[in-house]
Amino acid sequence: MTAARPTSPVPSPDRARPEGPRLGLRERKKIKTREAIRGATYALIEQQGYDATTIDQIADRAEVSPSTVFRYFPTKEDIVLTDEFDAVMLEEIRRRPAEEPWGDTIRYVLRRAVQVGMAADPAVSRLRTRLMVQVPAVRSRMMESMSVTGHMLCRAVAERTGRDPGDLEVRVYAMSLIGGLIETTMYWAEHGHQEDLRDLIDRSLDVLEHGLPGAENH
Repeated sequence: MTAARPTSPVPSPDRARPEGPRLGLRERKKIKTREAIRGATYALIEQQGYDATTIDQIADRAEVSPSTVFRYFPTKEDIVLTDEFDAVMLEEIRRRPAEEPWGDTIRYVLRRAVQVGMAADPAVSRLRTRLMVQVPAVRSRMMESMSVTGHMLCRAVAERTGRDPGDLEVRVYAMSLIGGLIETTMYWAEHGHQEDLRDLIDRSLDVLEHGLPGAENH
């Protein structure tokens, strides 16, 4: 199993995914190791900050070697950001009724992802998004990886609409949505996670669907 790719700014639903076919012992051990590395990283960052946390410290706390850490996560930023949200989001989109308006589908899927991610570990969700705001390296890696999520979303839109995923309109829509999600998550963290992230996502989707409120008067 390769390490999951760093993806969405939305809190990860990784730990709360529905039960599928039972994994073999080898796969379960790999998942356990990945989660131990993540847990060690989050705990150390909470204690001493991001910059002070080293790969050697993470490895020691997770009881693995530094080379094992790098085998699962190429960089420290990847440990913070990596989740399996893309596959979950695509699966959820495909489960929605084919006749459902696309806007309703994406609104449901994103609200569901936030609900599951926050239920799984709200403290980690807040830490991840706070680091996106505070640490330039984390923010840069997140921005880089989101282009891949955008391509995944293009495929999902194409499947639903019958259009080519490379169409300009599809690409513009998908990347506008990705950009909106990034800004929504950053706003949530910048304002101390006080508001309900699901409500913020609703507001952002309203802007994408209907335009900037009041702009028609200027």
